[in-house]
Amino acid sequence: MTQYVIIGDGISGSSAAETLREEDPDAKITVITDEGEPLYNRILIKEHAKGKLPEAPISIHDEDWYEDRDIDLSLNTHVTSVDTEGKVVHTHDSGEIPYDKLLVATGGTPTQLPVENSDADGIHHFWTFEDARGIRNHADEADRGVIVGAGLLGIDFAAVCGAQGIDADYLMRGDRWWRYALSAEGAEIMHEGMRSVGVEPVFDSGVDHFEVDDDGRVTAAVDPNGDRYECDFAGVAIGLSFNTEFLRGAGIEQDNGIVVDEYMQTNVDDVYAAGDLTQFHDVLLGEQAQNGSWGSAKEQGRVAAINMAADAEEEGFQWVSSYSITHFDFPFLSFGHPTRGDEHAERKYSDTEWRRIAFKDGKIVGGVLIGDLSPQSKFKQLMREQRVVADQAEVLLEQSVDLDELAPTQEQ
Repeated sequence: MTQYVIIGDGISGSSAAETLREEDPDAKITVITDEGEPLYNRILIKEHAKGKLPEAPISIHDEDWYEDRDIDLSLNTHVTSVDTEGKVVHTHDSGEIPYDKLLVATGGTPTQLPVENSDADGIHHFWTFEDARGIRNHADEADRGVIVGAGLLGIDFAAVCGAQGIDADYLMRGDRWWRYALSAEGAEIMHEGMRSVGVEPVFDSGVDHFEVDDDGRVTAAVDPNGDRYECDFAGVAIGLSFNTEFLRGAGIEQDNGIVVDEYMQTNVDDVYAAGDLTQFHDVLLGEQAQNGSWGSAKEQGRVAAINMAADAEEEGFQWVSSYSITHFDFPFLSFGHPTRGDEHAERKYSDTEWRRIAFKDGKIVGGVLIGDLSPQSKFKQLMREQRVVADQAEVLLEQSVDLDELAPTQEQ
């Protein structure tokens, strides 16, 4: 009987456990998590923090789900180390758990700002269900906010402030939101969306330090220019620090995450990884990549499990991810790797509609759609087909995209 151990019960770990049970009905499967509750929907926790959703719809699995599938679930369990030679997982209170095949799916922890008072009361990070509960409760009574982190998680804080009636300043280090993926024209649409809900973008800013009162609660953020922004609520989203400390000495290759091939296999036999923390070989991009989307993590867990249960690697990971935002009066969607690429094409169609496509070696590698998301499936199809289309950008920028108007692919 094969013993599978999965460290992490996010969507990638849970997806792997479910797939393993399907692929290997007689196996012993153990899922270890340091959280106190089973899998929940990380996408919906921001709606809970905004005050829009009760808790019930956010939970995905209860403990019975694991029991029904004969999967051992270990909550509130911290892994202290992994012996990859002896094939044993060491935990803080459950002793040693042996494995034949191991999946690491521990994700990350929000990075704390390396500034004075960054751990003060009233400063929030957005990752777990418990975080969302704390944000919701505090936002109910807060009046002034500060947001730090000009990326996809940071804008969730802008939405929380808007929904909870908190006037906020959004401190950004650069000259626009998500400057690695958006030009000034596209970013300005997002800035107007923020302003419409009471959040003011502040450019070329950031945080030098926080001020606190005698009780240790945050009262203001001071930026590197010396400007002071009063707040009784602060949201920080500057990225993730991956939860891999327990792998020290395990011999597993890491490079800002765990390095895996397209089969989710690490450089150590019988050890796999899936989810946010993987630096995986993207077969469409032709190089290592990282992706934190829900769909990507779920698929990585499934692919890892297929290969763990097989005698040899059977299925590679191929996925075009997407991330959507519905906080404003217009939708927003990024797909693929919009920050990669050696050339770009973009067009603005109205005050709330804009499109940008990123190309590498003539092929689409990602993009951003604001206002009209309908072309996404066609762009994703072109990505999967690996078609060289950069020289036909005008067709792709037409308001209504018709792939039949593209010239046929030339034989190489």
